[in-house]
Amino acid sequence: MNWLSSSQGVVLTAYHPSGKDQAVGGNHGEEATSSRKYGQYTMNQEITKVPEKPPFDRSSSQDSLDELSMETYWTEIENIEKSSENRQDQEVVVVKEPDEGELEEEWLKEAGLSNLFGESAGDPQESMVFLSTLTRTQAAAVQKRVETVSQTLRKKNKQYQIPDVRDIFAQQRESKEKAPDGKDSQSVRTNENKYQGKDDQASSLVVGEKELIPLVPEEAPASETDINLVVSFAEQAANQKESSKEKAQKSKDGDANFRLPKDKTGTTRIGDLAPQDMKKVCNLAFIELTALCDIWGIELKQQKAVKIKTKDSGLFCIPLTVLLEQDQRKVPGTRIPLIFQKLISRIEEGGLETEGLLRIPGAAIRIKNLCQELEAKFYEGTFNWESVKQHDAASLLKLFIRELPQPLLSVEYLRAFQAVQHLPTRKQQLQALNLLVILLPDANRDMLKALLEFLQRVIDNREKNKMTTMNVAMVMAPNLFMCHTLGLKSSEQREFVMAAGTASIMHLMIKHQQLLWTIPKFIVNQVRKQNTENHKKDKKAMKKLLKKMAYDREKYEKQDKSTSDADVPQGVIRVQAPHLSKVSMAIQLTEELKASDVLARFLSQESGIAQTLKKGEVFLYEIGGNIGERCLDDDTYMMDLYQLNPNAEWVIKSKPS
Repeated sequence: MNWLSSSQGVVLTAYHPSGKDQAVGGNHGEEATSSRKYGQYTMNQEITKVPEKPPFDRSSSQDSLDELSMETYWTEIENIEKSSENRQDQEVVVVKEPDEGELEEEWLKEAGLSNLFGESAGDPQESMVFLSTLTRTQAAAVQKRVETVSQTLRKKNKQYQIPDVRDIFAQQRESKEKAPDGKDSQSVRTNENKYQGKDDQASSLVVGEKELIPLVPEEAPASETDINLVVSFAEQAANQKESSKEKAQKSKDGDANFRLPKDKTGTTRIGDLAPQDMKKVCNLAFIELTALCDIWGIELKQQKAVKIKTKDSGLFCIPLTVLLEQDQRKVPGTRIPLIFQKLISRIEEGGLETEGLLRIPGAAIRIKNLCQELEAKFYEGTFNWESVKQHDAASLLKLFIRELPQPLLSVEYLRAFQAVQHLPTRKQQLQALNLLVILLPDANRDMLKALLEFLQRVIDNREKNKMTTMNVAMVMAPNLFMCHTLGLKSSEQREFVMAAGTASIMHLMIKHQQLLWTIPKFIVNQVRKQNTENHKKDKKAMKKLLKKMAYDREKYEKQDKSTSDADVPQGVIRVQAPHLSKVSMAIQLTEELKASDVLARFLSQESGIAQTLKKGEVFLYEIGGNIGERCLDDDTYMMDLYQLNPNAEWVIKSKPS
């Protein structure tokens, strides 16, 4: 998925229907096109200094983004500038405009549909199975790109064969446009209306003609609103857009407190699925994100970036993957950079009640000296952490994030994260963020998770440290967004729009971080459907092979049936723990039986290794049938899941590290 691992990479850029680049940048640094300050990622274009704080004309519509909260943002920008002084220069990333048709070709590759065109187009059967599971809006997004590639290749007189997938989509539309879970499309609209909150009473910020969804003050009352994970996000948005009621009165849901609804078949989180299924999830998430943006006219435009030269050892300005390889030689299994973990530990040792934590910077000269000392002594274990003041550790943490050669939110998706602010409701912004987190490379996603969890711990002490969610968002947004603006020359007005927009996105990511690591049920259902169709295809091929080899088909079918039944009575599942116990457990299913009950029964055994295990060390897995492998959450109702996947095996084991 990481295009920058090759000689060229792909950058997603957001363009608004007006045709103007809306992913505007808060560029800062020297007025030069050939170099960049240490830790700042820019395009090979003219850039400008950070302006003085833009003139702020307060109006009745700007209560939720007042001068005080924005002052925190601009102060952080100034602190970043000071800390960047005298840092060594590095090579700039050159971003090239793609040729006609290249955008769509790259898009189809990222969506897992590259065998629809080019030299690999000989057997598109796997893609046909994939396409047959798409929703109406996902299919429209794919069809749009396929047609563009087809036209481009014909213009270039290339002989590649591209199947016309419109017939498949037509068949889908004729089959009453059912959702992946089997519900009729009419239920999509019903569910969407069910989840609509009341009109947002909070004020919004208007800059020029651009209206932004406001940051809601901490003390604002929050209504509880479930996020619908059963129905495609793009389908929900399409039904909202088509609804005359929504057109007349658009809900911004700015005061909503979104929550995850309970699902009887269990919530699926990133890390719960086998790699082969996770790859399918990423392909579907990419298509779903594009479909959602297509509905509102927000184009995710890709650009190619030449690979940059970076250091291959050290701590700061090291690619995340290189840093982790370096750390794993010291501590096998490390998923979060050791320096990042240590800086968080040092901040927490000083107490999270410290007023202005993360906001008050350390002295620039002291930070520079600490960086040099850390580079020399960290891995040797001789660095004196007692000499690091708490505010210095916080400044070093932010510096480490800024100086990653490729942004933490990834080169590929940084602009897409920025573009989220253009979606019309907070719920849709949160849905898009959920899809983007799924798409992040593992290393980036793991570190982002650790960062957001730390920020929440800081916010939990807001009564004493005065760092509310809004304040933390204002401080952290420049460090994640503004130092990697890939930027165009920007006006003061654009600077302010970007500041407000990225702070709002940061606010959402911190406040609703639990939802971001959830894989929507409709995507898991699509993966199940793909697996079922592939199994049918494989079984059919096997039967043909057996027939050619003169085997008795009836004998094969009988044997196949007996192995799937496994002599287990109806309503009973057999739970195995092959690495922990030689015996399996037969468990009678009831409507109230949960995965946690099955685990508790296993751990209560009086003999064997189960005696030494504790809750949280082993998990119940659903393996096979219509899923590769899935770790079950404690609240999964086993009867409901059994009905969804009756051919699965049930295995207790530990999670891979």
